[in-house]
Amino acid sequence: MLLDSMTGFVTGLTLIVAIGAQNAFVLRQGLMRSHVGVVVAICAVSDLVLILAGVAGIGTLVEQAPTALLVVRWLGVAFLMWYGLSSLWRAVHPAALEAADRGARRRRTAVITALALTWLNPHVYLDTVLMLGSIANQQGTEGRWWFGAGAALGSLAWFSGLGWGAGRASGLLTSARAWRALDVLIGLTMLGIAVVLASG
Repeated sequence: MLLDSMTGFVTGLTLIVAIGAQNAFVLRQGLMRSHVGVVVAICAVSDLVLILAGVAGIGTLVEQAPTALLVVRWLGVAFLMWYGLSSLWRAVHPAALEAADRGARRRRTAVITALALTWLNPHVYLDTVLMLGSIANQQGTEGRWWFGAGAALGSLAWFSGLGWGAGRASGLLTSARAWRALDVLIGLTMLGIAVVLASG
């Protein structure tokens, strides 16, 4: 029971702790101290749903729906391209940076972005539903659910630490130049992920 949960926790973290679109967005919201609780909740609950789906064996359905994954992939590419270019635009145009900061403080904007970056990423389905699901189902009938619980706890711990931990570091980004540098980094990350997603 404890071993299964710990295995799930560590395995979940190894898949989640990576520089990606979702993590970059949570980091930015945390640094801005803007709707961190809502964003963290969306990411963690989404992971919980996907992990439970994988543990329940829905991964076989995902494998048999290549068309659905293809649609999700290209929607994800389009969204990541838009988000990446928007970040680069903010970095180059100070007025756009101020307007974006006001926009990011809107709860609706944060919610839609968090949902899109989570659910329009086909890698989420492959990593969480297929990979975690297949590893979970090797733990036995009862052990797989403890594994899933551990993975979900790992997700919650990571997003909570990233979101609220970033808020503590927000004092380091007091200048417009620092925010521009962050937006360049986030923009290039998003565009890079979009290219990888398009070519995959």
